[in-house]
Amino acid sequence: MNLNSNIPEGPLAQKWQSHKAHIKLVNPANRRKYKVIVIGSGLAGASASATLAELGYNVSCFCYQDSPRRAHSIAAQGGINAAKNYQNDGDSVYRLFYDTIKGGDFRAREANVYRLAEVSGNIIDQMVAQGVPFARDYGGLLDNRSFGGAQVSRTFYARGQTGQQLLLGAYSQMSKQIGLGKIKMHNRHEMLDVVLVKDAEGVPHAKGVIVRNLLTGEVEKHSADAVLICSGGYGNAFYLSTNAQGCSVTAAFRAYKRGAGFANPCYTQIHPTCIPVHGTQQSKLTLMSESLRNDGRVWAPKNKDTAAKIRAKQMKATDVPETDRDYYLERKYPSFGNLAPRDISSRAAKEACDDGRGVAPGSGNGVYLDFAESIGRLGESSIAERYGNLFEMYERITGENAYKTPMMIFPAVHYTMGGLWVDYNLMSNVPGLFVLGEANFSDHGANRLGASALMQGLADGYFVIPYTLGNYLAQVGAGAPALDNPAFAEAEASVKAFNDKIMSVQGDESARDLHIRLGHILWEKCGMARSKESLTQALAEIPALREEFWKRVRVPGDSKDLNIELERAGRVADFLEFAEVMVRDALQREESCGGHFRVEHQYPDGEAKRDDENFAFVGVWEYQGENKAPTLEKEPLKYEEVKFATRSYK
Repeated sequence: MNLNSNIPEGPLAQKWQSHKAHIKLVNPANRRKYKVIVIGSGLAGASASATLAELGYNVSCFCYQDSPRRAHSIAAQGGINAAKNYQNDGDSVYRLFYDTIKGGDFRAREANVYRLAEVSGNIIDQMVAQGVPFARDYGGLLDNRSFGGAQVSRTFYARGQTGQQLLLGAYSQMSKQIGLGKIKMHNRHEMLDVVLVKDAEGVPHAKGVIVRNLLTGEVEKHSADAVLICSGGYGNAFYLSTNAQGCSVTAAFRAYKRGAGFANPCYTQIHPTCIPVHGTQQSKLTLMSESLRNDGRVWAPKNKDTAAKIRAKQMKATDVPETDRDYYLERKYPSFGNLAPRDISSRAAKEACDDGRGVAPGSGNGVYLDFAESIGRLGESSIAERYGNLFEMYERITGENAYKTPMMIFPAVHYTMGGLWVDYNLMSNVPGLFVLGEANFSDHGANRLGASALMQGLADGYFVIPYTLGNYLAQVGAGAPALDNPAFAEAEASVKAFNDKIMSVQGDESARDLHIRLGHILWEKCGMARSKESLTQALAEIPALREEFWKRVRVPGDSKDLNIELERAGRVADFLEFAEVMVRDALQREESCGGHFRVEHQYPDGEAKRDDENFAFVGVWEYQGENKAPTLEKEPLKYEEVKFATRSYK
């Protein structure tokens, strides 16, 4: 497996500009000769599709939703980071770069992160020009708020629906190109395989995909000069997460099984401010935006007896006196307080609940996010103006008015920092296969700072891939292979055989129930806290569950028709294989860093203990075949501008 990161030479601050000045270009008249496939229509996929079509390329975009507007990017609430320094509070490109490196616990590739910080300001200008209604201050200038892991205000926002507004902006540009015929939109299609075609030298290149039309059941072949995977993350491996039910690992995992390296799969982010689990039939969890921690104070009772009374509904949160409240983030991390990064805040909440001070009835898994102080200081109308739709959503789900009583929150799986390995050009180790947004591993290390997901997705789609894809296409030349190429027939047959295999089991257990059981294994043994013992147990339980899946799963209906249960079963089958790779990665990484917390590796005060001497690398897994253990390769992380330091927010 070739893991050449292709990082340009020269000083860090000049790498991207120098790279753009020297890469190969496709002239405007030739771009219409090229076909590009984009998998996913979220912010990364929509921005890439719109930009490439605007440049003149012929784009085919595929999404499993009924409209690109339903991509999961709409669920991002709190905002998008950019180093504009509008608040004149000391922000800069370098500070955003450093905060991101530090936030990722020094496990991200330095050059990619600097480029992300460098282009961040352009994203805001682009989206404002597209009409995104960012919040504005009294004078009409764009407003900012703070987010976890930063001591400056650099987050641009549109109340609590920033992702939706940004996606509508990108979608409007897609719609223009769809109308012009430069983008062919394939709604309700799911990618099930990547087609690799060898060049004259025998090197496989990504030249197409196999998709299933989810309305008709038809398996289709599509050819192109390059393939972009923008399919999001794999958090739903845990079953309960903040992701939409349809989010899956399938597109990335099928690419992995065709030879693309999967990097750092154990890096999963636990978000501290989710509504706690409230029932056994729950299908997903709801996120309360991290932006709420700007004005909300997180606390748990100091006294276990008080917490027990709250859990038994014998006492209300508002009855707890100030002297019996532990504002534990403010106590433990005074420099950052309630804006401590997500991984640290999540572990602190778990610590309070493990100590018997949790407040959720039944489970005890819950702490409070309290707005009484900020309402008293600013007024309820000001809080409603900033977060009103979030408060409304909370009340609809819980029946509680968070203006009058504190929100109840608990950590949950949210984002995945791991993903398919890519080089500086966002190309995987498979030539012609590019990976953007959450589907790749490149920018966030072991923990993503809040409001950086939207930043990365749009940076990749608007400002990186137009250059780097052109560089690749200029070298290989135009000429998407014909659909009668044997590689397409082989991939199509493989997909049909896989679907037929699932349909033929006709067991007695639903894919959903098997997924729930997998999620329980991962949450308990590879979740917020992991150990050699728990991971070893998971490595024994997951293959057994996978074997049971292929003996007991039941999928009613027909594969050649609309079949939602077949969609689900295929995704669960991929999760069952992928989960083992995730656990193997967590087991080999004998350190704690960011969202990967090994209980054997912590300081006496409970903080994560990194091992920079032995684990300052990207762990990249290579598929070796069915029922064979994958192999691990390592890309060393070399820092030119920053130095390894103990990560402290105290």
